[in-house]
Amino acid sequence: MKKAGILMPVSSLPSRTGVGELGKETYRFIELLKENGVKIWQILPLNPVGYGNSPYQPYSSCAGDELYISLDALCEEGLLEELPPSFREMEKTVDYDAVRAFKEPYLREAFRNFSEKEWLQEEEYQEFASQEWVYEYGVFRALKAANGGVCWNEWKQEDKDWPKKRTELSAEIELEAQYQMFLQYLFYRQWMQVKTAANESGIEIMGDVPFYVGVDSVDVWAGKDNFLLDTDGRPIFIAGVPPDYFSATGQRWGNPIYDWDYMKEKDYQFWVDRIGYSSRLFDIIRIDHFRAFDTFWKIPASCPTAVEGEWIEAPGYEVIDTLKAKIKGLNLVAEDLGDLRPEVLELKDHYQLKGMKVLVFSIETGGKYAYDSFHDVENMIIYTGTHDNDTLMEWYEGLTTAAKRKVRQFLKREGYKQGAVHDRLVAYALDCKAEYAILPMADILGLGKEGHMNTPGTVGSPNWEWRMPGFEEAEKMLKRYRGLIEKR
Repeated sequence: MKKAGILMPVSSLPSRTGVGELGKETYRFIELLKENGVKIWQILPLNPVGYGNSPYQPYSSCAGDELYISLDALCEEGLLEELPPSFREMEKTVDYDAVRAFKEPYLREAFRNFSEKEWLQEEEYQEFASQEWVYEYGVFRALKAANGGVCWNEWKQEDKDWPKKRTELSAEIELEAQYQMFLQYLFYRQWMQVKTAANESGIEIMGDVPFYVGVDSVDVWAGKDNFLLDTDGRPIFIAGVPPDYFSATGQRWGNPIYDWDYMKEKDYQFWVDRIGYSSRLFDIIRIDHFRAFDTFWKIPASCPTAVEGEWIEAPGYEVIDTLKAKIKGLNLVAEDLGDLRPEVLELKDHYQLKGMKVLVFSIETGGKYAYDSFHDVENMIIYTGTHDNDTLMEWYEGLTTAAKRKVRQFLKREGYKQGAVHDRLVAYALDCKAEYAILPMADILGLGKEGHMNTPGTVGSPNWEWRMPGFEEAEKMLKRYRGLIEKR
């Protein structure tokens, strides 16, 4: 069945507090998707963002970022005595540090009220908190704060070793750990309510799981044996990709490389736990950098760029076989962009996983005529663009005058003769034979550079900061494309 979807990070949604959150505006967004026939809502990772505010360098694979907790919902539940004031409500970018500083006192007030009313003893909370990762994450965040916020491999030795020795924590550290666990409970409860509302509206949520985890994460701290680390907990090798379209020196991500031999001994339990938990949160799981299940770029940690490295084969078939055997109803799709060896596509096709086509990459303008270089198939997802490349209009406006003319002629030859170029490109994508057609909200809105989400190989502002302050324009544009969306 053909479906249309929207790629919209939770962080980019409107709200009263300067960042998208799991409150009334998110439910309004879901209703907007329903009204216009959209069947898939794709998001970026929801995990607590780490270095550079990147959702692909999170502190945990399972935890959610407390940034997204709705304060209004806490007030309605009686966990806050007064409704917090508005903060950066109409800003078009997210100031992560400022929003965290604004929300923190209210979240701590909610924790005090939660504790005083003895809700900590409620069965629902106890069941959530009994998951092993929840307490480990709470302790990780508490010890991180106690160690000045530095990466765990720079902590005091006893704190580095806590996952294995489980030494008794001070009362202060234990209280902070309980606070962090409480935040995870709030996030999980609010997110599952959002997911339920989406599902009841006929909308599936596509979550995004990075292939690698951040070095400064509870995943690595509490599971050191799963990674190639030295005795101080520092990566011996790190992940990335060699020189490509995005960077002449490649991308040096800094994530630690997995110890696949150890993981095999443990029947890939790390992956079962990680993907299994994500399958509770999402209906569809997009595996970012799927190609690393086939081969991964292994960079010596001492190298300042990603130029030096080697391709190493990974046990992709064994891992995916294990995931499918142990996780009921698992629905994976593969991010398979870039220069791939044929074995990557064979791996994807073996499991009949949907791969990706990106319109701004597939339309070639270098010859006499523009043409679409990507052969369409049904078992595929077409995107106008992703979070990692130019918006549709940013791409078009960056073309030469001659290339723009070729694109317009290409659209005319394909039968898209009327309307603005932006509208015709959107129509072309929605008419593709791919089973899923997904458009970033910035492309729905026709934004240029101002809607650019991330530039690979760069860190920090303005990456990950784009935000839609209100719904008015989105409502207008979705209504405009409603016929095309429903026709799928």
